[in-house]
Amino acid sequence: MKKLLLLLLLPILSFSQGPVPAEVVINLDQYMSETSWDIRDTSGAIVASDGPYYSAVNYQSMIIPVMIPAGDLVFTIYDSYGDGLNGSLWGGLDGSYYVVQCNDTLVYGDDPAFGNDSMHFFVSDACPPVMGCMDPAYVEFNHLADTDDGSCNTLKVFGCTDNSMFNYDPLANTMALIPNCDYVLTLTDLIGDGWQASYLEVKQDTNTWYYTIDTALYTQDFIVNLSSPNLVEFKFSVTQQAALTASHCGFKLTNPLGDVIIEVLAPFIQPLFKYKAPTYCGNLCIEKIFGCTYSTAINYNPLANTDDSSCYYNPGCTSPTYVEYDASCDFDDGSCHTLVVLGCMDVTAFNYNPLANTEIIGSCIAIVEGCMQPLAFNYNVNANVSDTCVAVLYGCTDPTMFNYCVDCNTSNNDCDPYVFGCTDSTMFNYNPLANADNNSCTPFVFGCTDPSMLNYDPLSNTEDFTCIEFLYGCMDEAALNYDSLANTENESCITIVEGCMDLNAYNYSAEANVSDDNCLYSAGCITGPGLPYWLNDVCYAWVISVDDYCCDNAWDDICQLTYGYCDGTYVGPLLNRVKEEKKLLSITDILGRPTKQIQNTLLFYLYDDGSVEKIVNK
Repeated sequence: MKKLLLLLLLPILSFSQGPVPAEVVINLDQYMSETSWDIRDTSGAIVASDGPYYSAVNYQSMIIPVMIPAGDLVFTIYDSYGDGLNGSLWGGLDGSYYVVQCNDTLVYGDDPAFGNDSMHFFVSDACPPVMGCMDPAYVEFNHLADTDDGSCNTLKVFGCTDNSMFNYDPLANTMALIPNCDYVLTLTDLIGDGWQASYLEVKQDTNTWYYTIDTALYTQDFIVNLSSPNLVEFKFSVTQQAALTASHCGFKLTNPLGDVIIEVLAPFIQPLFKYKAPTYCGNLCIEKIFGCTYSTAINYNPLANTDDSSCYYNPGCTSPTYVEYDASCDFDDGSCHTLVVLGCMDVTAFNYNPLANTEIIGSCIAIVEGCMQPLAFNYNVNANVSDTCVAVLYGCTDPTMFNYCVDCNTSNNDCDPYVFGCTDSTMFNYNPLANADNNSCTPFVFGCTDPSMLNYDPLSNTEDFTCIEFLYGCMDEAALNYDSLANTENESCITIVEGCMDLNAYNYSAEANVSDDNCLYSAGCITGPGLPYWLNDVCYAWVISVDDYCCDNAWDDICQLTYGYCDGTYVGPLLNRVKEEKKLLSITDILGRPTKQIQNTLLFYLYDDGSVEKIVNK
């Protein structure tokens, strides 16, 4: 788009003698075209005026510099509708107005409701200097300034500064203005023979223009004033030679800056279409025209400048809820008529639907007969037609188990496996855990079951607590060291060798280990018939004890008869020389066992008078 530096057209002003600068500020509501104003002197002559503001936007602040004479003046603001700047009554915002001179507010409109509102004010003939940028080429330009202060810094870059517009320029800092609303309509003909009685009708609001092109004219321009922001309608009318005319006719619309904003090239296929003119003709911004911008699409809109993703190429039924649905179509052309009725269309199926016209693959359900009672043994979750049911009977259903129930059909999870063993509680190897006898029962065999004991019985299986420990020793009763407590021979027996074991005896034997009580000792007596006379002879010892003569003098017949009396071979009376002595009956050891005299051993001597003597013979 062309970018032109445009001068702001000031309102038509009337000047009196000695004019001074002032500023009129109008804060518009949403009804801009209803508002206008003027300033009159005391004679009623208009010295400044402006409006209505057809080309303004909603709530725009209009700042109008004026030159007015000093003295008494009257400011009047007008509203053609009669409700003033009271936009809040209609869902918008209220407006206001000011007249400012020398930074003083001379007029202030605090009440937005009015039909026509007039007020007097006074303008002085001189103002103090107003400092600022005086170069209109800069953004900082102050139209009220009369003294340049060097504040001009930013050059104006003209363009569309409205980011909602199609031609928004992010580099622009100053809105470019179109000086008028005159658009140029150019009719074109490709072959140069004109539109041949066909014509283009252009209509906006109540304004209607008819345009045609003369025969043999290639192009022809017309002026169309589009001051309204409403839609512009273009209608192509064919009166004759329609096919020929449509094949080579076209047109374009150019704004006052020379920018082509509409161009329709031949062939002119679309007979009627509408275009929305700029929001207001004083602004070079072009509103976005949404539509299909792809020429290959069926609904291509040559007037659109912003694609709205509405293009389509294959019209048809686009609703999947209809039988006529075509997934390849991208635009619904109204061909959808028959609503889809989903269902199974197989008459042999359980869920056959006679009203269905569309079948979902795999939706048909085959008839399955079976028990449909959930508590029954043979309940079939897939069954849809009832059949015979069997009651549930709980038990062990494993035939390999001990408690297998042949009539049960439902496991109770309480099966007991076979445990083989002896089931006879009177037997040695009775197994209380066994439930199946394997003929392995063994009777109790009592005995010593300890292999370390003397009487261990390898055939026994039950301890009878008779075990005897091994006691090693000599078990030969004839042996010297015979041990009556021993139960196990250890080959330690010593053979008895009897003999005199007294070293002082005449007959001492070094081999003897058992005294034979036959040690011979000298009695110290005179030699007698029994030579020698040993003291170990009891009767001899008794004789010499009772008859001293037998030891001191001689062993005579009386001594021998006395000796016989002692050993029981002589039963006659004692001789006169034998003293009356008690007779020795027996000699015993401390255990009462009969014994012979043994040296250095305590012995008991029993006499016929009943007395007992304890004697240790040395």
